[in-house]
Amino acid sequence: MTAPRSVRFDEEVLSRLDKYVKEHPGSSSSSVANMFIDESLRAYEHPGIVFRPGPAGRRAALAGGPDVWEVVAALNAIRAESPDLDGNALASELAAVTGLSSARVGVALRYYAAYPGEIDERIASNAEVSEREEQLWAAQQALLRRKS
Repeated sequence: MTAPRSVRFDEEVLSRLDKYVKEHPGSSSSSVANMFIDESLRAYEHPGIVFRPGPAGRRAALAGGPDVWEVVAALNAIRAESPDLDGNALASELAAVTGLSSARVGVALRYYAAYPGEIDERIASNAEVSEREEQLWAAQQALLRRKS
């Protein structure tokens, strides 16, 4: 649900906002301001988290590191492979597999704990795209092997 609110911006901020909106067709000043304010508040609540643009939209990531969904996907893979791991052992294995410090793993997991739906949706979407692309690749390979 949205609620109208009057906010005053400095001229320089408005100029950059207008430029961003012009460079991103389909966006509006309101939607962009909402997105950036939300991301800024999330980054404030979760030090070490940044937001990156990409073909599938903006996503939460560790500053100077992988996306949060990648860390969580690695966590899920470790759980599937070693279901007996728990707590510190699981966190240590995740750090070893990802090459991240335990502190940075903690940052990613803390963000995931706060926003699990966002991260789970990204993982599911990436899995769907990956499966579709693999099917298309297999079909392409079959076409190339077909003899007339």
